[in-house]
Amino acid sequence: MEDDFPQWYTDVVKQAELVDYGQVRGTMIIKPYGYAIWENVKNELDRMFKETGHTNVAFPLFIPESLLQREKDHVEGFAPEVAWVTHGGDEKLAERLAVRPTSEVLFCDYYSNNIHSYRDLPKLYNQWSNVVRWEKTTRPFLRSSEFHWQEGHTAHATEAEAIEETNRMLEIYAKLAEEYLAIPVLKGKKTDKEKFAGAEFTLTIEAMMHDGKALQSGTSHNFGTGFAEAFDITYLDKEGKSQFVHQTSWGVSTRIMGAIIMVHGDDRGLVVPPRIAPTQAMIVPIAQHKEGVLDKAYDLRDQLKEIIRVDIDASDNMPGWKFNESEMKGYPVRIEIGPKDIEKEQVVLVRRDTGEKEFVAMAELEERLPALLEEIQQNLYDKALAHRLEKTYTATTMEEFKQIFAEKTGFVKAMWCGDTACEEKIKEDLSVTSRCIPFEKESVGDTCVFCAKPAKELVYWAKAY
Repeated sequence: MEDDFPQWYTDVVKQAELVDYGQVRGTMIIKPYGYAIWENVKNELDRMFKETGHTNVAFPLFIPESLLQREKDHVEGFAPEVAWVTHGGDEKLAERLAVRPTSEVLFCDYYSNNIHSYRDLPKLYNQWSNVVRWEKTTRPFLRSSEFHWQEGHTAHATEAEAIEETNRMLEIYAKLAEEYLAIPVLKGKKTDKEKFAGAEFTLTIEAMMHDGKALQSGTSHNFGTGFAEAFDITYLDKEGKSQFVHQTSWGVSTRIMGAIIMVHGDDRGLVVPPRIAPTQAMIVPIAQHKEGVLDKAYDLRDQLKEIIRVDIDASDNMPGWKFNESEMKGYPVRIEIGPKDIEKEQVVLVRRDTGEKEFVAMAELEERLPALLEEIQQNLYDKALAHRLEKTYTATTMEEFKQIFAEKTGFVKAMWCGDTACEEKIKEDLSVTSRCIPFEKESVGDTCVFCAKPAKELVYWAKAY
């Protein structure tokens, strides 16, 4: 990890059998284990969406060019990444079709035909789908030409309701990251330069990876009435007056899988937080050729499968190989059981996060394992938070700012005047971007770190994926 973090990342993705490369540049085949992790992430999110009144829908993959052009800022933001379909079979299409990079315009077109009265509002829709963005530089999960995600698209009667929705969805993303993925996040607002194309404002959760770089891990956008005006999405209010709807959009993608790898992984491979681990405990029989060992291991699995997600490695590989395999794949707990353990009616529990071993009586496993998994979950979060705090710095002058990024990696808190020109110059000179204006207001000075004019906001800056 410390010698070559990008290569380490690629090795873990491959060796842990998360993905394989697709035939088209920048595409990936998500293998069963990788998809099982994503599925658990997806299931937790989907549950939270439905608890807050959202309904799943499915919209088409293709967008007519004329429809995509309806919202100027939006199409300009995505134009360089759009993949186009020009032929259907042997015939050239009368109009090019975009392979969806995102679905705002499709939802807007639908809303313009299906929202008429205040009684039709709110529309709280979510879509699980794949999208295509023709990226120049690709890396599995982090930036691929095709990826999986969810995209929420909602319509509301009032500005206040839309703002409430924008904030509510960001809180759901933060809950997912912190409570299920064990990833501490910064919550805040994007600058106008970094906000989503066509949005009034964008809220974000930002996570720090092991190498100190930032990863945008979920965003929630408030569109105001901009899209509604472009697509003529109106409704009659209770007084019979025509009003434009207020819209939001929000999304989390398979990019979050990259965060799990880069926040928790180590030199032995992947480390999967227990709450989203497809296999929370892997039983490894020792000397399984001896009579009774495999039978006892299977009995143990059957005993535990009602309380945790448990599996058994009954392959004929040597125990050492099995240990390495379970560590590479990041199973939270390994349960070792051999002839001597059976005699003593105990097993050995090995934690993936710390490597610590613990002898536990078989009769106590049903109580001990759930508690141990929660300990591991909390430890992963605490460790990631300590790492972020250790790598968060403060700069009050441009000299300090440059020196920190020249010598270290991490987040830098610095004041900003609000001028986009300063923000662009920092990015140009140092390849550093503004990550967010944090919700928790803080000040580390009175002047902009770049131009020394009066400051308006504290901003977190970082190099980012």
